[in-house]
Amino acid sequence: MKLVKKISLVVASIAAIGAFSAASADQLDDVINRGTLNCGVVLDFPPMGYTDKDNKPAGFDVDYCNDLAKVLNVKSNVINLTWGDRIPSLISAKTDVVIGSTSDTLARAKSVGFTYPYFVFKFQVLSKKGVKMVSFEDLKNVKVGAALGTTYETEYFKYADSKGWGRDNYTSFKSENDAFLGLYQGKIDALISTNTNIATKLTSGQFDSFIAGPYVPNYDDVVGLIVRRNELAWKNYLNLFLVHQIRDGRLNELHMKHFGTPVSADMVQSLRDNK
Repeated sequence: MKLVKKISLVVASIAAIGAFSAASADQLDDVINRGTLNCGVVLDFPPMGYTDKDNKPAGFDVDYCNDLAKVLNVKSNVINLTWGDRIPSLISAKTDVVIGSTSDTLARAKSVGFTYPYFVFKFQVLSKKGVKMVSFEDLKNVKVGAALGTTYETEYFKYADSKGWGRDNYTSFKSENDAFLGLYQGKIDALISTNTNIATKLTSGQFDSFIAGPYVPNYDDVVGLIVRRNELAWKNYLNLFLVHQIRDGRLNELHMKHFGTPVSADMVQSLRDNK
């Protein structure tokens, strides 16, 4: 009986070690062992994400994916996502991380884990020239829209509801490209997007009859990388990666590349403060 008991204890110990090893494995190990980083990006959101003239992924977020893969010594596999795909892609394990300008809301943090911030946007209105758009309040009198599932859509609803405007004048679009196309085709008079995306569209020459308008009042859009909520070791590594992007000057280099200006001291301070 003693021998049987000892064998049982050994078997139990081996099982416990195996269970501990399985529990200890994390996404960081998976990525390194696989040799590929599956990185989700929204590719209709220039200059953060887009496809270049050769139909290859490009943009600030894409460069962050490639930088992350480089420091991990693995290949970068950029996966094109819509706004609505970001969280489901993680839950289904289609992606290891999403670098997709995701606002760090408390509601989203119930489903996914957020890193430190890596960028800060302003939400802004783009409207046809001739449409009265002096302040954000003027949106109540026009047809307005935005991309479905974005924080600027949520913020517009919150503001409109607080003012009692209702939502009859609002249109949701499946993607960022669809929203801009809807504005261009006259389906709406104004749209809400980020200041960076609007600036890119205005310099493209395709929106010469439109003008950048007011910002969403009293709101800075702080965004982070997102991972599966239980991947703490992976998130810790990503946090350190983001710190090094600032410390090593890479953030400034990419800001110059994609926006034409050095990263502002205010943004760097904001990223540090919002840790």
